[in-house]
Amino acid sequence: MLGSVRGLLRVLPHHSIRVLPHRGISHFPPLRMRLIQFQSSGSASHRIGLELDGDKVIDLNAFDPSLPRGMREFLEGGDATLQIAKRALESGQHVLSRSQLSILAPITNPEKVICVGMNYVDHCLEQNVPVPKEPIIFSKFPSSIVGPYDSIVLPAESQEVDWEVELAFVIGKRGKNIKEQDAMEHVAGFTVAHDVSARDWQMRKNGKQWLLGKTFDTFCPLGPALVTKDSVSDPHNLGIRCRVNRNLVQDSNTNQMVFKTEALIAWVSKFVTLNPGDLFLTGTPPGVGVFRKPAVYLKAGDVVECEIDELGLIRNPVG
Repeated sequence: MLGSVRGLLRVLPHHSIRVLPHRGISHFPPLRMRLIQFQSSGSASHRIGLELDGDKVIDLNAFDPSLPRGMREFLEGGDATLQIAKRALESGQHVLSRSQLSILAPITNPEKVICVGMNYVDHCLEQNVPVPKEPIIFSKFPSSIVGPYDSIVLPAESQEVDWEVELAFVIGKRGKNIKEQDAMEHVAGFTVAHDVSARDWQMRKNGKQWLLGKTFDTFCPLGPALVTKDSVSDPHNLGIRCRVNRNLVQDSNTNQMVFKTEALIAWVSKFVTLNPGDLFLTGTPPGVGVFRKPAVYLKAGDVVECEIDELGLIRNPVG
C-alpha cells in the first residue's frame, strides 16, 4: 500500500519533480507533501488534507481527529503534526475525491501577509528603474485571501485592476533576527499567489501608498496547495507564468528574483517576529497590464490563471 499511495503523489502535467537529498534541515522532516485546506460538501468547517494524484485527497482530520483543522494551527504543531501527516500518507486511508470537496486557500488566517515589490530583475528592466539595493516591503490584509478557484471581485472604487503572479512561501517556525544560513529552517513550504493590484489606488491615490490598492477583498488568490519545501527541487529556479483568457501575459523564472527566500526572511525578521502561518509574496515578473502600451486591465468575465512549475495552477474568474 505504501508504494501505491506514494505513487499517487500529485505531479503537475508537463512538470516533473526532482527528488533531491534532504538539505539537513532538522525542524521539518523530509516529507514530499502537498498540504491543502478544504471543506466537505455540506460542511462549513475547515479540514486539512494531503493532495494526491488522480484528483484524490487524504483527509488528515479523519485519520487523526486530534489534529487542528486550520493550516496555521497545524503548522504551529511543528514536527508532531507533520509526523502525523506522514503516517496518514503511508497508511493510504481516508482518501476522498476532489469532486466532493471545496478547495480553500492553503492558509486563510495568517497573522501577516508580507509582500515584496520590484523583486524581479526583468520586471525592473520592464519599468526602466534601478534594481533595489534593499527589499521593498509592503502588505496586504489577510481578508484579501481567497481560494485557488474563487472569484476576483472588481471593486467599484477602481477601474485599473491588474494581475501579478507571484511565488509565495509560508513560515513554519517562529523566529526573530534570523540569519540567512538558518532561514530555510523557518519555511514550511511554497505556493502560488496572485497579487491583484488596483493601479489607480497604488500609483496615484492615497498619497501613492500601496496598501489600499493591494488589499481589496479577493485581491490575494492563493493555492492550490502548500508544497512542503523538501518537495520542491529549487524554489529559485521555477518557471512562473500568468495567462488572462488563456493568453500568456507573464512568463519568467524565479531565478530572476533579486532577493531570494533566505534574504527576505533575514531582512524582515530584523523588524518583526515571524510566526507560523505568516505568508510572504515574493514579487512578480514582467508582463503586468499597467506597463503595456496601451495599458490593459482586468474586466468582468476574464479568467486569470497563475502557474508555477512544481507548485500548481490557480484559476480565478473575474466578476
